[in-house]
Amino acid sequence: MIHTIDFHIPELDNMKKYPKELYFLGDTKLLYRKKISIVGSRKPNQYARQLTHEIASKLSNNNICIVSGGAIGTDAIAHKAAGSNNTIMVAATGLDKRYPAINKNIIQNIENDGLILSQFQEGTTSQRYNFPLRNEVVVALGDILIVMYADENSGTMRSVDYALKMKKKIYVIPHRINESTGTNKLIYENKASIIYDVEEFIQTIIPSAKKTILNDDPFKNYCRTNPTYEQAVNKFPSKVFEAELNGDIIIKNSKVYLT
Repeated sequence: MIHTIDFHIPELDNMKKYPKELYFLGDTKLLYRKKISIVGSRKPNQYARQLTHEIASKLSNNNICIVSGGAIGTDAIAHKAAGSNNTIMVAATGLDKRYPAINKNIIQNIENDGLILSQFQEGTTSQRYNFPLRNEVVVALGDILIVMYADENSGTMRSVDYALKMKKKIYVIPHRINESTGTNKLIYENKASIIYDVEEFIQTIIPSAKKTILNDDPFKNYCRTNPTYEQAVNKFPSKVFEAELNGDIIIKNSKVYLT
């Protein structure tokens, strides 16, 4: 069943305009994990395909949630490598559509185990102007952006433009001359850092991810979803009363909010 997000997502404040509506299928708790966005061409070369799978898989194994756009090519590889229970897909259609159809099994698995977000109402089909809006959400959600393969003037490079405006750190993998000309230009212009060694890159990301996990509070994360007071009391009976007395939460219109 499609639901509407009824709580604030701080990462989306990076967008030019916070989404008027945001719909979801799946587990919103993934929004509270450390997240990294991975984007790239719909037709990456074999080298980029292999590294996309390796990087997404290793990040996911270290409790980092992978965000991408559900498209064929790089997006699909990243989602699949992360595992359906540790990935967020941002759709460019209404959530009653599984687009592109070739990815329907991957999308269904994410619906069941992970999280799919969309700014578009049910019934909205694939339209060209939806994709830049989708891409902005993908970039905003991630702490950093990894671009696996991109030609100049491609849709992927529009995502890079968003990342630059949001002052996100951008990582790319090195490519040969005349391949992935967009990411090679980012390197030339000193706008992106290069992933020379996957293991070393993962190790630079893990410490902050572990810090997030160690500081993770299931009760606070639950309250961020703004449950009803009755739901919160049923799930965390002693915690609710204690938090209310300490001023850590407030109750408005029978719903729980963190202060």
